[in-house]
Amino acid sequence: MGETENHQHHHPPPPQVVAPPAAPPPNFALSRGPTWTPAEQLHQLQYCIHSNPSWPQALLLAFQHFIVNLGTTVLIASTMVPRMGGNHGDKARVIQVLLFMSGINTLLQTLIGSRLPTVMGVSFAYTLPLLSIINDYTDEAFGTEHDRFVRGIRTIQGSLIVASFVNIILGYSRAWGELTRFFTPIVMVPVVCLVGLGLFARGFPLLGNCVEIGLPMLILLIISQQYLKRVHSRAHLILERFALLICIGIVWAFAAILTVSGAYNNVKTATKLSCRTDRSYLMSSAPWIKIPYPFQWGTPIFRASHVFGMIGAALVSSAESTATFFAAARLSGATAPPAHVLSRSIGLQGIGMLLEGLFGSLVGTTASVENVGLLGLTHIGSRRVVQISTGFMIFFSIFGKFGAFFASIPLPIFAAIYCILLGIVAACGITFIQFANSNSMRNIYVLGVSLFLGLSIPQYFVMNTTGDGHGPVRTNAGWFNSILNTFFSSPATVATIVGTVLDNTLEARQVDDRGIPWWKPFQHSKGDARTEEFYSYPLRINEYIPTRFL
Repeated sequence: MGETENHQHHHPPPPQVVAPPAAPPPNFALSRGPTWTPAEQLHQLQYCIHSNPSWPQALLLAFQHFIVNLGTTVLIASTMVPRMGGNHGDKARVIQVLLFMSGINTLLQTLIGSRLPTVMGVSFAYTLPLLSIINDYTDEAFGTEHDRFVRGIRTIQGSLIVASFVNIILGYSRAWGELTRFFTPIVMVPVVCLVGLGLFARGFPLLGNCVEIGLPMLILLIISQQYLKRVHSRAHLILERFALLICIGIVWAFAAILTVSGAYNNVKTATKLSCRTDRSYLMSSAPWIKIPYPFQWGTPIFRASHVFGMIGAALVSSAESTATFFAAARLSGATAPPAHVLSRSIGLQGIGMLLEGLFGSLVGTTASVENVGLLGLTHIGSRRVVQISTGFMIFFSIFGKFGAFFASIPLPIFAAIYCILLGIVAACGITFIQFANSNSMRNIYVLGVSLFLGLSIPQYFVMNTTGDGHGPVRTNAGWFNSILNTFFSSPATVATIVGTVLDNTLEARQVDDRGIPWWKPFQHSKGDARTEEFYSYPLRINEYIPTRFL
């Protein structure tokens, strides 16, 4: 019997064979190692902004901050006081006042200002206004050179007092903070870089004045702090934190041996001044005890022609301080300082400048780049350490003989230290690029132009500035000349102007390219939960201050 259609067998169709997808081309970028994600805070610090080492270690670390700050103080006093007509005793008193005001201003900034571990040291931005004042009194007849010095420092006092109100108004009106809202990570790279690189003249050019002392200091510091620390675990702790003090002691003793043995008896005068340990004349001229007090040089002299130059220097020191605050935040484990913190810190810097005018300081102060570099060198960003250092500054400013002993360290030793510390701050600026698109040609353009002009324009102004302080800008308006010549002699200020203008006017393909999504929360007091932790006032002072001032 034939099969009906009900009995027919239905076989399923054979499965179709799907060809496997082609393997993707090899990604050579991934094969070369891991990709590092951006880090808002450095995690390799042993102590961050609000953690503290033991008291013995904190004292030694604070003394290191004092020594680093002392080098810049002695340098500007040794350069300017003789040109003003001052003698060795005047130089010793000027150093005492500068140290005293550094201590007071540092304590104020760490307590109620930026709250960052930054030492407030002397600023070289005031060099041009000083040269202008010196030049004005050069041709006048005085009974003695000391009288010319006193007249000059009284004029500096008056100019500092008037110029201080510019910073006070900019700060406490919050105008400065509003200006910083135009900053992005792309702007911060050249600004922070050049606040370190712009001080290159304090590095090897100064070291080269006495190579046989400066170069051994540089080599010894690198070897001991970076290589010898691997020998033993205990050596690692000591050398990483205190190698700077150890190396200064060794090389200073070596310089003293060369001086006593007569190695510098038959050399040029400039070499003697740089190399000998007995050429500062501070030990013999410094008083045993001298407390700085207001108007110690006499009544301030107010001259409009010098006030404008000092105003320009005050603005430049504010721009440099702002860049240094961002570097200090990175190297102390804090988040980027918000706009209201920058405003109050600049306002307080103005108050400090007013005090400097009253006490008769030679120049105003700014956040010390060298001391911020020391945070990175020691891996310790503790605020308490910097606050303790103010005790050393105030003590050695009052007891002059003790301070003069350390102030007699030859300047090439300090120059060797700056070669490393300033480089650390410059490299810290480069790290801000991690928050923006470093592959964007637009960003590369902004960075390149800002970095190059930030170095090149100030170099042009320095090369074309005469010994009496007259720069390339020479119009009939002296106040206009003073401000512009001061502005464009500062690498950090030029980088701030060029970078901010370019970054805020050139069109970006995406907002993320400029790093704004990362940057924006840190510009507001409530934008990041950690802001209160790092930047709030101590002792619950916030509760007694109106919200609009916080």
